[in-house]
Amino acid sequence: MAVKYTDLGLVNTRDMFKKAMAGGYAIPAYNFNNLEQLQAIIIGCTESKSPVILQVSSGARKYANQTLLRYLAMGAVEMMKEMGKGIIPIALHLDHGDTFELCKSCIDSGFSSVMIDGSHHNFEDNVKVTKQVVEYAHERDVTVEGELGVLAGIEDEVSSEVSHYTKPDEVEEFVTKTGVDSLAISIGTSHGAYKFKVKPGEEVPPLRFDILDEVERRIPGFPIVLHGASSVIPAYVEMINKYGGKMEDAAGVPESQLRRAAASAVCKINIDSDGRLAVTAIIRKVFAENPKEFDPRKYLGPARDELIKMIKHKNENVLGSAGKA
Repeated sequence: MAVKYTDLGLVNTRDMFKKAMAGGYAIPAYNFNNLEQLQAIIIGCTESKSPVILQVSSGARKYANQTLLRYLAMGAVEMMKEMGKGIIPIALHLDHGDTFELCKSCIDSGFSSVMIDGSHHNFEDNVKVTKQVVEYAHERDVTVEGELGVLAGIEDEVSSEVSHYTKPDEVEEFVTKTGVDSLAISIGTSHGAYKFKVKPGEEVPPLRFDILDEVERRIPGFPIVLHGASSVIPAYVEMINKYGGKMEDAAGVPESQLRRAAASAVCKINIDSDGRLAVTAIIRKVFAENPKEFDPRKYLGPARDELIKMIKHKNENVLGSAGKA
């Protein structure tokens, strides 16, 4: 039996994006796979009074179990209320859904927003599958994100060796023909912790703000999404390497560039790798300093605390979403 997202206490992204566009900030979309990540997202966003999109990939949905996931989302809403620090809007979003069937399954199980990523198709087929998802979703008041352009990198089951920048001359036709509510574009971000090939001392290449500006000119006031937007926080990479990890040459998007993007038409910024790095760095540190430790609470607890700190930092200093709930 289909579950309506409003019964879980969730909202779709329509009002979130409208307010973000008007206020010149971006909504954080944090990926999670387990309980501790979800707790950290809810605590960090509730305490910083930020709206939030709980983001789940196809791989994370399989990992967490799709039935359990529904109750985790419902529990997250109740946890937020019980904290007594005010109500924040929470959306549950499918990240990189690649088929109509997957999007439909998520909508029917209580997701309030889905992404149909048809960027691996040609333009016509991308339009076709995106329109199919939009029609099903909109009948149920679920919002839909589409994608034009391909991001390089690897994260979960999303993989591409080569990036293809979004072509601004396609966006108007795509948005008009599909009826999507937001559009993910490719302007130089990429998936994973190795976003750029830079040698020591080299600067990360800047994002293609010229493409973003042209897209904004062609579809003014339309919500734009940035994927692959983790900064690959150097302190976490250093900690991972210090305590036995091997993450040479990991590089992400500078926070200054994300701040600039958040002040424009970009009203949703996806963050996954930074959360993984924060958790892994602390777990490695605990194991290195306490090799006899075997209680998961003793290493997952500190990892969760670090993730809360990182989320508050992103909301307050990068996305500008703190205080906007």
